Amino acid sequence: MTATCVILDIGGVLEITPQTGWVQRWEERLELPPGTVNERMRDVWHAGSVGSISEQEVHEQVATRLGLDALRTEAFTADLWAEYLGTPNEELITYVRGLRERCRLGILSNSFVGARERETALYHFDALVDQIVYSHEIGIEKPDRRAFEAACTSLEVRPENCLFIDDVAANVHAARVTGMQAHLFEDNARTITRIAAHLDAGPLVPGRVPLA
Repeated sequence: MTATCVILDIGGVLEITPQTGWVQRWEERLELPPGTVNERMRDVWHAGSVGSISEQEVHEQVATRLGLDALRTEAFTADLWAEYLGTPNEELITYVRGLRERCRLGILSNSFVGARERETALYHFDALVDQIVYSHEIGIEKPDRRAFEAACTSLEVRPENCLFIDDVAANVHAARVTGMQAHLFEDNARTITRIAAHLDAGPLVPGRVPLA
């Protein structure tokens, strides 16, 4: 429980995930007003993020709510996953891979049903870190403090000995409230510097004030 730990987000951190405009393209293709796709699919997107719906059920809901045949449903979900998965942040992934002997490593990700299988196949995150906690598998999303607690439990570490890295300020704030040290990802250079400082400091001892 006294091990130093680094926990990272995936999208926007380990994956580079710029918006591709795929939803807008589908709305134009289907001659739907802007915002219609997410309005019709909002509860499905949420259900997928907390694992209360299967991938097959997502496909069925996409087809029904948007009026798509089987081929267009497959094309729609392919576009969804293309943006979701983005491209690997190779520099940061390579750096993290070199930390395996120095600390416990974890991932805490707000995810979507089907993410583990795809990210394992493409990016092998299961070999990069010790534990991966996906929101669709635990039924809890960041910034709920229970998500951070679940990550610490899975890694068998104390929150104060963890550095959490995310590209969303609300999640960084929530991690600090939970007792973690946290860093807002803006670029690789500053993130790598912050991780190095965390590892150099070592596990927290009683009375020591953690870095932000």
